[in-house]
Amino acid sequence: MDTAHDRLVHRLTSIGTVSEDERAALLALPLRTRGFEKGASLVRQGERPIECCLILSGLACRYKRVVDGKRQILSLHFAGDLPDLQGLQLEIIDQDISALTNVSAAFIPHPPLLAMKRAHPHLADLLEKHALIDASIFRDWIANLGRRSAYQRMAHLFCEVFVRMRSLGLVDRDGFRLPMTQAELADACGLS
Repeated sequence: MDTAHDRLVHRLTSIGTVSEDERAALLALPLRTRGFEKGASLVRQGERPIECCLILSGLACRYKRVVDGKRQILSLHFAGDLPDLQGLQLEIIDQDISALTNVSAAFIPHPPLLAMKRAHPHLADLLEKHALIDASIFRDWIANLGRRSAYQRMAHLFCEVFVRMRSLGLVDRDGFRLPMTQAELADACGLS
């Protein structure tokens, strides 16, 4: 991808058709780009959201802190993902989003994004579909943690990562690189 705007357009066209007029509206959105080192927070629980985050490169995760400060990873986010779209509707963020590798992200202020959604209902539908896909993935993670064996959890995680990365154009033929430590995989699969 050439620019942050290109990444956003590519993500939405992976979900549905985007007209030239809609593409122009996406390209007109103001984006602020920022780099994050591994371990840095992109979004913090308890913050009042004023912008949405678009992952441009690297690997991020959404997580919640549980007993004794331990972390339960709830989802993984790759280049092209918008992991905090729900912040458009929530007054306070209820999760953290952190960089598992060095991450580049673009931030889209809520007011212009909301105005674009009102002016382009089809783009609003695509953003809603993105959020619904994200929610569907959450449901799979709940089933994964609640009812699958350790081996099945790991297998499910690797299959999900492959399918999602392929849809984003991030796989190399039939393989992918997942730069996660054993501890991070355990945090994602509820294992010790």
